[in-house]
Amino acid sequence: MNKKHIPTVGFVSLGCPKASSDAEAILTRLRAEGYEISGNYDGADLVVVNTCGFIDAAVEESLDAIGEALAENGKVIVTGCLGAKKDAQGRDIVQTAHPSVLAVTGPHATQEVMDAVHNYLPPLHDPFVDLVPPQGIRLTPPHYAYLKISEGCNHRCTFCIIPSMRGDLVSRPIGDVLREAELLAASGVKELLVISQDTSAYGVDVKYRTGFWGGQPVKTRLKELCDGLAQLGIWVRLHYVYPYPSVDDLIPLMAEGKILPYLDVPFQHASPRILKAMKRPASSENNLERIKKWRSICPELTIRSTFITGFPGETDADFEELLQFLEEAELDRVGAFAYSPVEGAKANELPGAVPDEVREERKMQLMEFQEDISTRRLEAKIGKTMQVLIDEVDEEGAVARSPGDAPEIDGLVYITDGADLEVGEFATVTINDCDVHDMYATLTQVS
Repeated sequence: MNKKHIPTVGFVSLGCPKASSDAEAILTRLRAEGYEISGNYDGADLVVVNTCGFIDAAVEESLDAIGEALAENGKVIVTGCLGAKKDAQGRDIVQTAHPSVLAVTGPHATQEVMDAVHNYLPPLHDPFVDLVPPQGIRLTPPHYAYLKISEGCNHRCTFCIIPSMRGDLVSRPIGDVLREAELLAASGVKELLVISQDTSAYGVDVKYRTGFWGGQPVKTRLKELCDGLAQLGIWVRLHYVYPYPSVDDLIPLMAEGKILPYLDVPFQHASPRILKAMKRPASSENNLERIKKWRSICPELTIRSTFITGFPGETDADFEELLQFLEEAELDRVGAFAYSPVEGAKANELPGAVPDEVREERKMQLMEFQEDISTRRLEAKIGKTMQVLIDEVDEEGAVARSPGDAPEIDGLVYITDGADLEVGEFATVTINDCDVHDMYATLTQVS
């Protein structure tokens, strides 16, 4: 008797952790309905491409991925940020470039994607057996996971088009978020990376209304969310945190070891004139004072940030002010992007466009300037003992991350005598040396 062919969906996911979270929701639904998932084109009945459309390079990468999927498979459904993006003439960018795609949706569109899959590849049957683990399908390794707490953003930064693609802020019910976190912890996840477009604003849209978790009332607010997550006994790391005064309430939780002493704060610039042109909240003076206050409460705090060089109107003086801010702020981790005139961004209408070569030159100068600061911050950790989370193990030792290192964007801790460790476990190490990005350690004990 011939076995029935199981409908198989190939999946390609590009972009940021928010896009990965969308992808995980789609993959979970696909598996729950009996579809097989393929990481390549071989044997796939159709392919879903989850795209990014934030900057021009991401647009090109996404269009190339769609083209490759069409060439290799021929049946392609497109979702993600690029799916919601139009060109200057108001035409759909994806369908203009690749008119043969089966369907196009925007981001955060699980149901629309499933409707398209059902249309072109009906499920074999309605499953009566749960094919999905309680924590859902994840794209990350088993020991860490992204936890999306909201969608969209209320800010209208002039360089950004995300609100036009993802909409205004919509906070997830706090009970749903904490229940998801519980399931992840129960499945063996050791680190939760809290993400959104604007993590600090969690609950603003619902006026911090009271939800319920475990039968107890909980306000829909970041402080209360962190209090709840701290009860799970695993690492909790906060990303995309705007420097609002309310963030001050989180620092004592870090000092007490309840959540990781780590903040990913996208400052973007330091010149008041440029920040105003960007329509960014807060001023560099307020930010410097806030950083000093945070570190006085939690000296172990790691702060990472990103900055844009060559924003329209940026002068040499503005750029020097940015470097001075970096010198005074002593941030631990910094990323920089040369300004990219994303189609549809209001910043493109501003006067004083900076030449491409100057944008790139300032980016390189900023990163070189920051290298000495980052190195000094790491050197201060030499001789200290700290807990790390193991990411990789081979015969040469183990690769781990410290509380100050988020996966894929920060540094690593190389444990030279860690060959007997296991991925996903905690270990205590002593830091012996460092370079610009990474630290080198020896094992003290396994947690």
